[in-house]
Amino acid sequence: MRFLKLTIAYDGTGYVGWQVQPNGISVQQRLEEAWHNVTSESVRIIASGRTDAGVHALAQVCSLTTTSELPTVRLAAALNAHLPEDIRVRQVEVVPVNFHAIRDATGKTYRYQLQTGPLIDLFERRYCWFVRGSLDVSAMHTAAQHLVGTHDFSSFEATGAPRADSIRTVTRLQVHRRQLRGCTFVDVEITADGFLYNMVRNIVGTLVVVGRGKQPADWVLSVLQGRDRGLAGATAPPRGLFLVSVAYAGQAGRRGTMTV
Repeated sequence: MRFLKLTIAYDGTGYVGWQVQPNGISVQQRLEEAWHNVTSESVRIIASGRTDAGVHALAQVCSLTTTSELPTVRLAAALNAHLPEDIRVRQVEVVPVNFHAIRDATGKTYRYQLQTGPLIDLFERRYCWFVRGSLDVSAMHTAAQHLVGTHDFSSFEATGAPRADSIRTVTRLQVHRRQLRGCTFVDVEITADGFLYNMVRNIVGTLVVVGRGKQPADWVLSVLQGRDRGLAGATAPPRGLFLVSVAYAGQAGRRGTMTV
């Protein structure tokens, strides 16, 4: 018996999310099918967290138990040979018996990508939220700093996945601008010890309200303190969201790139 850690990347455009669902194809389903094709085992592969339909991952972390003795490098190559092109296994590692992708995670980093301007970039349209016009990135970054620290994030929690509490610690939240093919992109990157349902997308939607000049930067603090989802901005669409990395005790986590 071996205990394995898989680091995978996927384009979530065509999937109903990570978790197996009755209404469509999930990333988990495709990965478990590939595992069965390679090893003849039927296993349940556990991810560090469930991503929603249309959300992407650069370095999702999974754990599983197997009786297969195939070398890890061969496993990765064999799985990729049986997976669709929009899911890639980046690494397979042997881990201690008590490793669990969810329980042992100490933090995650997400990135949300927006594009501004008069015309959407044809080649990035599946991976960003297009906001016509311009955004005040400096104001958005200033507003974001009100959310750094340990807070009750009830105002940014969508209904549907109740948790024991809404207290989370955000250690880093940055908003910055970049250029690509003559287009302007705005990235919102956030690191926290955990996330509530749709927390990142709701934070982004709220920061966009500030970026459009509809509210001042310190409005975000009043939204946070109000502990009412109705006070915050709209939920940003899923296509701009990427799980960048998952951190575990004793390591910095594996940051993702689009190269696998």
